[in-house]
Amino acid sequence: MGKGPLSGVRVLEFAGIGPGPFCAMLLSDMGADVVRIDRKGAHGGSKFDVTSRGRKSIALDLKNPDAIETVLKLVEQADILQEGFRPGVMERLGLGPDVVLKRNPKIVYGRMTGWGQEGPLAHAAGHDINYISLTGALHAIGPKDGKPVPPLNLVGDFGGGALYLAMGMLAALHSATATGKGQVVDTAMTDGATSLMAMFFGFRASGMWEDDRYRNMLDGGAHFYDTYECSDGKFVSLGSIEPQFYALLREKAGLNDPAFDAQMDKGQWPDLKEKLATVMKSKTRDEWCEIMEGTDICFAPVLSIDETKDHPHNKARETVTVIDGVAQPNVAPRFFGTPSEIQGPPPQAGGDTDDVLAAFGFSAAEIEGLKAKAAI
Repeated sequence: MGKGPLSGVRVLEFAGIGPGPFCAMLLSDMGADVVRIDRKGAHGGSKFDVTSRGRKSIALDLKNPDAIETVLKLVEQADILQEGFRPGVMERLGLGPDVVLKRNPKIVYGRMTGWGQEGPLAHAAGHDINYISLTGALHAIGPKDGKPVPPLNLVGDFGGGALYLAMGMLAALHSATATGKGQVVDTAMTDGATSLMAMFFGFRASGMWEDDRYRNMLDGGAHFYDTYECSDGKFVSLGSIEPQFYALLREKAGLNDPAFDAQMDKGQWPDLKEKLATVMKSKTRDEWCEIMEGTDICFAPVLSIDETKDHPHNKARETVTVIDGVAQPNVAPRFFGTPSEIQGPPPQAGGDTDDVLAAFGFSAAEIEGLKAKAAI
């Protein structure tokens, strides 16, 4: 059992990909006892499967009624059930919310899909790029004269999906602890990613935001908030929005041209961007780091994944850790009373079946009976 703030919380995670495992990883890192329910015969356990770290795995034949009953017995002692199947899949298995909440009225039933449990698109296939297409986020990201650029799958899968699911389940757990009543948490990536766009909806309504790419302060349109190529082909980022930060940028970069006085004149941004790009390309990334890093310019080098673990700030905070030769994110956020920790490596699918069942009160005879019935 983990030592973090969720120590003592039992989570049943139905195996999935991407945002589902990531959400369960967060809960595990914070101390929850996460049991992943894999399908019998599934593979897994690679040390490179970072988001599957820190839990145990039980493998069940979910087409077998005895396996379904086994899950329901686990449900009776769990605090959270997390699933990410298409709408209706859990119901067809006999593990829908009505059945589960009847067995354990206090359980939190967390569901995550791209489109949500209902709506015209609820049963359609999709991926992050499709979900964030409905939110305004994808439309806003990309070059001025080019096409929208997917920001990896950070905004839909992980930001709008996994993080909202984790927040929602923990809020529902707080409610269940206070009232004795569990509930369903319906997490749609379209909902979550739209929620992440709240500030920009406000900007648009106020007239501060042009509904086009590369025309606004935070989308690369402004010369003082963008990335710039250096003489060695590497990049740095600038975010000198506030006047005092912008003044420091001008000082450190030698931007003496009076044209730079017009910081907030959007009509001047394209010209100022070209001028600043020429200046930034006059030095290497390391040379600009020597001049600007750690100042109030709001500056940082643009690091590759491989470079992140070696940056002094990341090293000081141990932001990236290396386990069994695999560099990976350390726990986040940090708790100073109940510190989080990575509880272990990714499990082999079904590798903990006997131990998990025993921990949930199954006798050795019951476990052998399930094996005889091919349920596990």
